[in-house]
Amino acid sequence: MSGAAHPDIAEIWRWLSQVPDPEIPVISLTDLGIIRGVEWQGDTLVVTVTPTYSGCPATSLITLDIEKALRDRGIDRLRLERQLSPPWTTDWISAQGRESLRAYGIAPPVDGTAADGRLAGRIARLAGTSNLVIACPRCGSTATERLSQFGSTPCKASYRCTDCLEPFDYFKCI
Repeated sequence: MSGAAHPDIAEIWRWLSQVPDPEIPVISLTDLGIIRGVEWQGDTLVVTVTPTYSGCPATSLITLDIEKALRDRGIDRLRLERQLSPPWTTDWISAQGRESLRAYGIAPPVDGTAADGRLAGRIARLAGTSNLVIACPRCGSTATERLSQFGSTPCKASYRCTDCLEPFDYFKCI
């Protein structure tokens, strides 16, 4: 894109909103909330990304997908920066992202629970003694039970609805 006018930042955000998460392709990277910033620094486009957690196995693939999406649209001067602080939280998932998860059959994180900074609340969730109510993404029932703290990816837990008897993943609060 040398010598040409830079694409508008809003347009770049639209491009990035079309890049799916590699582990859960029904949600975009922007709806997941991991794209933290997009800005031009001179002739270089800088995209700041916060991974869902520091050991996320999809981080390298996410970086490649962002780079490909932008280079395919003519961005040749690009720098991707990783920002670890503040750490990503499920509170950053957009309303559209939450609905996309639900429609796909994954229960989205319960609103506001990730921001609960109380140690006792975090310990209760990890130990499985929390009174957190998870609604079934298929039938909407809150009669659900956790089968395992660990689901198909590290960021999900396995649940089952005791009304419709369907198993489902719950996107854990982080």
